[in-house]
Amino acid sequence: MTYTGSLLSIDKNLQIPVYLQIANGIIAHIRQGVLKPGSALPGSRILATTLYVHRKTIVAAYDELYAQSWVDTFPRKGIFVAKNLPDVTPRNIVADSKTGSYPEKTFFMVDQNKIPFPEVFKAPPAYNLIINDGYPDTRLAPVELLVREYRRFANYHFLPKYLTYGPEQGSENLRIELARFLADTRGLNISPEHILITKGAQMAIYLTAEILITKNDTVIAGDPGFLGANDIFKHAGANLELVPVDEYGMDMDAVEEICKRKKVKLIYVIPHHHRPTTVTLSSERRMRLLELATRYRFAIVEDDYDYDYHYSSSPILPLASLDYCGSVIYIGSFSKTIAPGIRIGFMISPKNLIIQATRLRKLIDRQGEQLLEEAMANLLKNGDIGRHLKKSNKIYHERRDMFCQLLQKNLEGLVEFNVPDGGFAVWMKYLNGIKPQDVAEKALSAGLSISNGTAYFDDENYQHHYIRAGFASLTPKEMEDAIEILARVVKKLNGL
Repeated sequence: MTYTGSLLSIDKNLQIPVYLQIANGIIAHIRQGVLKPGSALPGSRILATTLYVHRKTIVAAYDELYAQSWVDTFPRKGIFVAKNLPDVTPRNIVADSKTGSYPEKTFFMVDQNKIPFPEVFKAPPAYNLIINDGYPDTRLAPVELLVREYRRFANYHFLPKYLTYGPEQGSENLRIELARFLADTRGLNISPEHILITKGAQMAIYLTAEILITKNDTVIAGDPGFLGANDIFKHAGANLELVPVDEYGMDMDAVEEICKRKKVKLIYVIPHHHRPTTVTLSSERRMRLLELATRYRFAIVEDDYDYDYHYSSSPILPLASLDYCGSVIYIGSFSKTIAPGIRIGFMISPKNLIIQATRLRKLIDRQGEQLLEEAMANLLKNGDIGRHLKKSNKIYHERRDMFCQLLQKNLEGLVEFNVPDGGFAVWMKYLNGIKPQDVAEKALSAGLSISNGTAYFDDENYQHHYIRAGFASLTPKEMEDAIEILARVVKKLNGL
């Protein structure tokens, strides 16, 4: 079969050289069975004329094909598709408009329910105001300080050390500074050996679940709660037991009742600014939880994702600071302290678990980003993180107050909420039977993205009227505009 070149297309505006476009096009037709083994290819002058390119371009394309063993060349005979290639049944090019495009599905079988958790990140419309679930304002992140540290490393003679493989457990400097920082702020009496650096709190929860949980183990979590953790436990094979959360935190009577009936492997708890309700676990329940862990020998996974932001009083020390038996696995993250895109989290536990978690982390992700970890270590050492926290705490405190005042002023009698002691969000209830999904739908068309209330209770069909409304990432002007839209939508749904 003589190849005419009529099925080849080139685009001189692409960054890929034209000769490679031609070579890759011929390779594609060989793979698809259009060009058979032994088929003659057109001469360089003929193909150059057909494609309106210089003959040297075609010669370069053929040289590339020969170098990759796709063709054979014979003096005074021409260029032929290599005979040792397998014969492929040609595809119907005319009928298939997507010939050459990347396939939509694998040819082999994939269990579409292997990972049955459908939630993936979807960016809201760029023009919309956003009342998110409660994240820090990335505009306040100390990016200039971080860049300063990167530049400083660039001038160090030992920079290559941080561009190669390093400790799977995380930068030693970061673990040293983090141990000091957590001792000062949280009363944790730990050493660097007790710390594993992770990419955010989610990785730490995943590592813990994969190590501790075997199929059908019982895991206790709050409801409402953080579904991201619940999904991890389910994926690990756990049977999830849910207990209610009230104004004092997780119900310990319900926890003990489960412990009496079943062997509990671990309990997942957010004692400080519980997500989503923002409540703090009372001192009495904290002590009782530690006592239950000792009596029934289960692990406590303490997720303390936003400990550093507290407005009404000094924050309550974490459970881990009172743990003398080795029951608590303490998890935190700079992703909430600074910005979600700064993927540095940490897991703290006795050394035997850290060793196992480090080995598993190595299988998933060889190590973290050494330069970022070293830069963060310097920011902690220099006190820059402490100063950032002090400054941002003041700003978020003011934003919390303004947000709650605007809700009270514009939505009085239409919503119900308590002013949170800390964190980044308000747990709010729509009154008069208004559904969060209806509000979210109407608000989106009006230019405001807001929670539809589906990410809080483990039963996705459970009908409720709550949302988590974040204030931290909104400036005062953005806050006013967002609440104005929200109030307009809610009042309309109420027939006002």
